Formats: sequence, structure tokens, C-alpha cells
Amino acid sequence: MTAEILKNYIGGEWVAAESTEYHEVKNPATGELIGKTPLCGAAEVDTAVRSAKHAFGSWRRTPVEDRVQFLFQLKFQLEKHAEELAAIVTRENGKTLSESRGSVRRGIQMIEVAAGAPSLLMGQALEDIAGGIDCESVRQPLGVFACIAPFNFPAMVPMWFFPFAVACGNTFLCKPSEQVPFSQKLVWELTHEAGFPPGVLNMVQGGKDAVNAILHHPDIAGISFVGSSPVAEYVYKTGAANRKRVQALGGAKNYIIIMPDAEMDKALDAVTESAFGCAGERCLAASIVIPVGNCHEQVRQGLVERMKKIRVGDGSKPGVDMGPVISAPHKEKVLGYIAAGEKEGAELVVDGRDVDADQGGSFIGPTLFDNVKPDMKIGYDEIFGPVLCLSPVETLDDALAMAKNHPLANASSIFTTSGRSARNFRYNVDSSMAGVNIGVAAPMSFFGFGGAKGSFFGDLKAHGREAFDFYTDRKVVISRW
Repeated sequence: MTAEILKNYIGGEWVAAESTEYHEVKNPATGELIGKTPLCGAAEVDTAVRSAKHAFGSWRRTPVEDRVQFLFQLKFQLEKHAEELAAIVTRENGKTLSESRGSVRRGIQMIEVAAGAPSLLMGQALEDIAGGIDCESVRQPLGVFACIAPFNFPAMVPMWFFPFAVACGNTFLCKPSEQVPFSQKLVWELTHEAGFPPGVLNMVQGGKDAVNAILHHPDIAGISFVGSSPVAEYVYKTGAANRKRVQALGGAKNYIIIMPDAEMDKALDAVTESAFGCAGERCLAASIVIPVGNCHEQVRQGLVERMKKIRVGDGSKPGVDMGPVISAPHKEKVLGYIAAGEKEGAELVVDGRDVDADQGGSFIGPTLFDNVKPDMKIGYDEIFGPVLCLSPVETLDDALAMAKNHPLANASSIFTTSGRSARNFRYNVDSSMAGVNIGVAAPMSFFGFGGAKGSFFGDLKAHGREAFDFYTDRKVVISRW
């Protein structure tokens, strides 16, 4: 069977790529070659941007109430094809079907919020700011926006961006991750079915060359990015130097604090799902668990018991709790971290290298280290895999200090039944997404999403009300008649 070669979607049509270089797309659970992503460059990005720029004039003048009708149609199409889309996510990314269904549902929720644009785009007005002078503030779209999407949530993450951008009156270019292009292929087929005018939504396949072309293109007004912090910083600096708005969501080292007074069974269930759901390949995954005081042994034993029950295998099969990591090279990277943890003297409590899973896939089992120090490689780097570290401390202040000393601050949680401890945590923790008795501190679509410190580069975060600020400019009009 010949592997499918992906196409670009430009000006309302599917267009064969000019590039003769490809990234091979493989099912991470089986190693099967399922497609080839053309590695497009500046010429094809430019073609897509010109299409989007041409469409902007008429789309911007389309009343917002009419624009959101296309989003309602897209929501209908996504609901109709949700199971098909989830199966594609599992095939190209490796998530379990349950995880894929959840990510598709979260994406659809973004469209629901963006469809509220007629209310959320409203401006402000005040009569008589001075004698006979009135003032109003209105939101106006800026032009062409783009997103550079990651591999870990291939259906969901682009929906953090393009529904809001087009609802505001902008046009859009999406560059999916070359590792997982098939879910966005279906999404863009559904946008076509929803009837979006040609040029409003465009997609170009590619890797680094396409990214750099987006960052430097003079007709792109703003860029949304999700990925590692070093790349996020590069995207932010390069995009800003080219006078673009940028929201660059970076990496994480998420600290989970467990107090001795926590409801321990619920806390450990939540931490286990947080650390090993989606094979640990999410920016909100638990990375470091900090048992405070005398609960260290209880936390350790409880995690071990739960980890031994996790069934690893092909995420499309029933009864599987955790799928593979994204690729063979990424598996080797994660295995390198496990070896480094041993070398640096951390105690390897559960060794995921011993996983018994289907042959041919990029499988790593749940892994647990204890007595991890902050300066160890596994205690400092973002591993982005099913590796969890325990770092016990004596007090809550010690735990907060550990989190504050790390340059990343994406998400953090505390498990406690003490209101005093909870308030101390939420008041002092640096992370912009904080959870109290929550394993994955993921904001709903109507709240903003993004971290702090080295986990986020920019000023306005993703989805929620902040999206309408990012995708519009406020024009103030002062009138005397």
C-alpha cells in the first residue's frame, strides 16, 4: 500500500506540494508508515499568505453575526465526524481512543466560545467626555494570522487559535506538525464542508523552513506557537523582530505538592493520570511530585501500586491505559533521561524500560524516580514522557521555593484539605495555571491558557477573552459634532 502524500489547502482548494522532501509519518504504536508530509518552504507559505491577504478585505467586511454562522456549521461537522477524528489522532499520535476523544471535545469547545464573538467583540463608548465630545473604542481585525502547531494534541491545539482569529474578522494560515498532519487534513476538509469562503482558512505542510518563512513573512500580522521553550523563545524573538504579534507557549516542569492532610487516594489517582495520561506528552503533565512532611512513603507506595496497574499498548485497542510516545527518536531521548537519572544517583523505583507491550511501537512504561534533586537532569529538564520524579521536603514553603527556583512555570497543583495551605499556594506559586486538588490544571475554553516565566513568551494568552484581544486592535474614536 502506497503511503499518502499530504497536500496543502490554499484558496479553498487542495494543492499538491512542490517540495520533493518529505517527513515520514508513522503510527507510533506499530511503526507502520501511514503517510508523507511534504517539507514546504517559503514559496508555498507565500502563496498561502497571498490567498489569505486577498480574502481578508471581504471577510473583514462580513458582519460578525454572519462570520460565526460558518463556525456553527463547522461545529456541526466536527460533532458528526468526532469519532473519525479521534481515531485519526490515535493512529498518528498514539493516544488512547479515550484521550483522543477528550481532546477532540476540548477543541469543539473552543469553537463554541469563538461563536460568541458578536458579544465578546463589543467595544466601549462614553458620551460627553468633554463638552459635546463623545468617545468610543472598537475592535478591528489586523489581517493574516498563523499558527505553528505541536505534535501532542494534533486536532485540538489549532482550534485554540483559528476559530477566534476568523471570528474576529482575520484570515488564517495553519502549519500542522509534520509528525501528525492527518487530523488537520480532516479538520480542513470539514471547514471546506462548512462553507468558509476561499482564502479565509489555509494550511501549508512543512517543518523548519515553513516555520521560518512564517516568522519572516511581511504580510503575517501575528503568530501563535505551541512547543518547547527554546523554540518558543526563538519564535517570539524572531516574530517580534519582524513586527508581529506573538503568543508562544513553551515547555513545562510542573510541580505537584501533596500535603499530609490530603485526601490521599483521590490525590494519588489524580497524580497518576496527570503524569502518565497521553504518555506524559502534554505541557500540563505532572513532572515533580513533592510530598510534604511525613507523607513521603505513603505517596511513594500509592504511586507504585497504581503504576503497576497501567496497561501499555496500542491506544486503538480496548483495555489499554497508555499508548506509545510519538516516535522512535523521542523514545530514545526519554530512555536517555532514565539512564541519566540512574547515573546521577536518583533511586529508580519503577523502571519503564521493562514494559511488556506490542513489538514495533515506541513504547515506554510508567517510570518513577525517588529522591530527585532539583539540579539533576531529570529534575530540571522537561522530559515530555512517562517519567515521574519524587522530591520530598519538610514544609510547604520548601515546596514553593523549589518551584520558584525553576525557570519554567506552566502549571502547578496542591492536594490538601487545608484552606490555609491552599491559599498560601495559590497566592505564592509562580505558575499561571494553578490547581487545588486538581491533577491537570487545564483551563476551560472560556478562560485564558498559558504559563509564566520561561513557559510563555508574549503578552496575551490563548483562548478565552484574551484571544479577542490578541486577534484585534482597539481603535479609539473621539468625535465632536
